[in-house]
Amino acid sequence: MKLRTTTPLALLAAAALAAVSACSPGSTSGGGGDPNAFEFWSMSGIDQQRSVDQYTQKHPEIRVGLTEVGSSQETAQALTTALAGGKVPDLVLIQGDDLPKFLEQPQNFYDLREFGADEIKGDYLDWVMAQATAEGGEIIGIPTDVGGMGVAYRTDLFAAAGLPTDRESVSALWPTWDDFIATGQRYVAATGKPFVDNVPTSVFYQAVNQVSQKYYDDAGNAIYADNPEVKEAFDLALRAIDADISAKLSYASEGWNAALPRGDYAVVSAPSWMLNSLRRIAPDTAGKWDIAAIPGGAGNWGGSYLAIPRRAQNPQAAWAYIKEMQAPERQLSHFLDVGTLPTTPEVYEDPQLLAETEPFFSGAPIGRIYTQALLGLEPFHMGPDTATIGAEFLNALVDVEQTGGDPATAWDRAVGNIRTAIGQ
Repeated sequence: MKLRTTTPLALLAAAALAAVSACSPGSTSGGGGDPNAFEFWSMSGIDQQRSVDQYTQKHPEIRVGLTEVGSSQETAQALTTALAGGKVPDLVLIQGDDLPKFLEQPQNFYDLREFGADEIKGDYLDWVMAQATAEGGEIIGIPTDVGGMGVAYRTDLFAAAGLPTDRESVSALWPTWDDFIATGQRYVAATGKPFVDNVPTSVFYQAVNQVSQKYYDDAGNAIYADNPEVKEAFDLALRAIDADISAKLSYASEGWNAALPRGDYAVVSAPSWMLNSLRRIAPDTAGKWDIAAIPGGAGNWGGSYLAIPRRAQNPQAAWAYIKEMQAPERQLSHFLDVGTLPTTPEVYEDPQLLAETEPFFSGAPIGRIYTQALLGLEPFHMGPDTATIGAEFLNALVDVEQTGGDPATAWDRAVGNIRTAIGQ
């Protein structure tokens, strides 16, 4: 899923992905002493209600109190507060970038091996499960999806700009990110309109998720300030901003949502979990979109985990939901419904997944596109402040793109803010 964060500039980022509406955690009924009910906190905008409805239709005796807390960052913050002494939910969805900080205190969660997680962990990608396993071996989360990356583009707007429109030819336009920027300049020159929605998420956040090491090395040491791969992604983003190809609209902001159906920009990053958002926000543009390969090769952006806080009142009911709804066949079913890429590799060769095409995106074979975007990926270590570090880099780029911040000092400002935020 999905950038799902909230930052001082509000925008944000990445994550956010989702953020649509927000309500107060714990406002729904569920859990308590009723063994047939449990309370579930989720990020907004990622359609967990669909899974809950499917589950309760099959198990009418079960009641699920689903609360969409807000963005991923807001959900993580609400969980942090609850773990410190408030009322915890029975089940919570945690974005992958936020999970490492919770993993540092595994005692706050049930070790899912108590329920049999050891028996099913082999169903999931090894590197994804490793990110949910504490140093002592405790498994605190079961992965719901991964974020194979792609680029969604408007075929009608590309045609008007004199650019090719079929996905193979469009993919060939940008084998590298610099080729992507050059294509954007061609588009702007032909139309006078912005090419991409924004640089911080559609360029930086995708490029920085294609690295072999990101903000931490394999031993868990923070290397964000010295990692040349991160600096290269940051500098790439500054070049894209300087090329003036962006609509400068932060993902999931009010302006972004309004501009999407109007065609005010032609290209947007499209990790698999975002497909449903595009369909939901711009339904009248069905058939005008397609999906091309991501510049620069394989990578992963996003993904989430289901976890059970230690003080949950109905952990058995929560686990029953996890085990059934995250089984390979259910992850495949969810992909066919909404497009989120399964974490269960056994379905990657499933005929249904490989044959899946998406009418909204001009019949794009999304199963093939997103599994190819994920294969060959080099998983990198996620540290406790991965989400905070990423948000500060994004803030610095948003400052340059939207408020005239000095690009020459943007990197140093970002690094300084990160050191202040995480204390190292």
